[in-house]
Amino acid sequence: MDTEAVRALFDAQLRRDAPPDPGSRVERFGGVLRQTGDGVNDWTGVLWSALDESTADAAIAEQVRWLAGPQGAGREFEWKLYAHDRPADLGRRLLAAGFTPEPAETLMVAEVAALPLDVSQPEGVRLEPVTDAAGLALMARTHGTAFDDDPARLHARLLDQLTRSPATFCGVVAMAGDTPVCSARMEFHPGTDFASLWGGGTVPEWRGRGIYRALVAHRARIAAAKGIRYLQVDASDDSRPILRRLGFVPLSVTTPYLRQG
Repeated sequence: MDTEAVRALFDAQLRRDAPPDPGSRVERFGGVLRQTGDGVNDWTGVLWSALDESTADAAIAEQVRWLAGPQGAGREFEWKLYAHDRPADLGRRLLAAGFTPEPAETLMVAEVAALPLDVSQPEGVRLEPVTDAAGLALMARTHGTAFDDDPARLHARLLDQLTRSPATFCGVVAMAGDTPVCSARMEFHPGTDFASLWGGGTVPEWRGRGIYRALVAHRARIAAAKGIRYLQVDASDDSRPILRRLGFVPLSVTTPYLRQG
């Protein structure tokens, strides 16, 4: 894989020229592209920026002013920063403007055609597709248990996506009998070469059994059937080694910088 070329394609298709999520709008302000959701639970923040030392502070201040106004009230705002973004000290400038960094993740990409697709789930585990509100609730609860997180906001966001644009969503829950042990999802980006993998959280007592790996392969098979060329993941420290063994390549590091409206 030509990592520089694929990273440039990712930046172009999923950041600079990204279409808005369902129920959201994309606005451009000079060197900044901001997505704003219709509701306060919808993702809102900066997807892409093209700044330098002379323009960065003013661009950040403009977003802070917007967030302090009536449209930003009650929203969580994320500036999604990548290590290859410029200027090189953009993270420091965001910190000085009151943004709080979350843990960094590794942007990883794989060519679907090069991934192992014949990985099966562990014995006693079956995969259930998520196609309705009940499945989403189960998926969100499983995610909350795996990541020790409140599932309510994720459930609301995914329910909106499934209602507004079901063709962009693919969810799955791994079940051991009647017990959900892992959940994951894939988002499709029409008009691009990419699909994105999210979740893949396994509850603590079921980790180390190959379920995460099986769910990656499951989603890769679906992507292959749809003719998708690349899969993209924002990988945690736990998932990065597994993904590398499967054939994913690191392209950058991404850090969410958050600020509350």
